[in-house]
Amino acid sequence: MTDNKISSSGFENDPYAQAYPETKEFWVAAAEGRFIIKACGDCNRAHWFPRIVCPLCGSANTIWKPASGRGKIYSFSAARKATPAYTLAYVTLEEGPTVMTNLIDAAPESLAIGQAVSLRWVAAAEGRMMPFFAPEGAAKTA
Repeated sequence: MTDNKISSSGFENDPYAQAYPETKEFWVAAAEGRFIIKACGDCNRAHWFPRIVCPLCGSANTIWKPASGRGKIYSFSAARKATPAYTLAYVTLEEGPTVMTNLIDAAPESLAIGQAVSLRWVAAAEGRMMPFFAPEGAAKTA
């Protein structure tokens, strides 16, 4: 990389990604298809949303770590009347944190609390790759 930019990533001019410079490494990794989360070097716990200070113990000794991209549905709600319809969810990652996300590639009636899900990258209109989740074994939609 040169000048800390990846020309093919699409997030450099994204106002959301630019508003939170402490998340730049996340967006760079996402553009490369890698899922990383912040963890604390002192309390050894992962946390989400990425912050420069650990929200669990207050330490500034935070580091980026690769994450599995696997988790379980903690809660979900289908927005059937929205255009397009979508399913909002909380997913608890194998690493511990619970993330707010969208569930894709599954009808809401086929979902269940505790169901295993895995990461799918979806491009946002603004250019950044967003981490969404789908039931394990679900066919990918085009």
